Amino acid sequence: MVDLSQQKLFIGTSGFQFEDWVGPVYPPDLSRDTRLSYYRDHLGFNALELNYTYYRLPLPRTSSGLLKKVDAEFRFVVRSHREMTHEIWADARRERLQDNRPVFEAFRNGIEPLWRAGQLGCLLLQFPTFFLPTREHLRYLQFCREQLAGYPLVVEFRHRAWNREETYAQLTSLGIGTCVVDEPPLPPLMPFQLEITAPTAYLRLHGRNRRWFKATREERYHYQYSLEELRQFLPAVRRMQAKADQVYIFFNNCHGGWAVQNALQLKALLAVEAR
Repeated sequence: MVDLSQQKLFIGTSGFQFEDWVGPVYPPDLSRDTRLSYYRDHLGFNALELNYTYYRLPLPRTSSGLLKKVDAEFRFVVRSHREMTHEIWADARRERLQDNRPVFEAFRNGIEPLWRAGQLGCLLLQFPTFFLPTREHLRYLQFCREQLAGYPLVVEFRHRAWNREETYAQLTSLGIGTCVVDEPPLPPLMPFQLEITAPTAYLRLHGRNRRWFKATREERYHYQYSLEELRQFLPAVRRMQAKADQVYIFFNNCHGGWAVQNALQLKALLAVEAR
């Protein structure tokens, strides 16, 4: 197996505690407490994107517990809490931002063990489709950078209005990485646009389910990449490796364990290409 950590290339999935992975991914008798160790040791992944932090703020004891189940080379990426990206307005018309500095403080406190251990890869701010490139929202990106000063930070936009030169110039000036996304080619979603605006490059693969806006949250990511589709990402990954200090790739098509299968397939394709 190719040693991805030495290449500063980290591949994994967006989450790991899924009950529909029991059978396709995890043995039926594997306890929940040992799933992360299995993910690292048996499946061979060297990174994990933590998404539970969107729904509840991380706690220091939870972060410390995660560290006990992986080795020192393993990296965690932590997705920001919803009150940092989705619930940031003080009014129903989304015209005025609220003061959410206490949320940022609690978030920083919760991830401190990961940061102190040197195993926090970066932080992911994923904004909703109704977060548009207005002057106020551009200032909010600056605010986020200030609140998360010192941390490697990556931003994922969902609305294609952000796909413009001015956006990438501002992210570069702020030292914020761009999350390159693969998702259904539907308006108003972002297209696949390879931009590297910081030392951390990031690729997030959501699948291409065209029922994105008609499906439930769980069904939205119901998609399995073919080998040919995965091969098409190889030039982009190599360009990321050439330009960035570290590259993170996460599969978010977690339904039925497909994220695991596709992540392992991409690792194998990269290993063959590197020979």
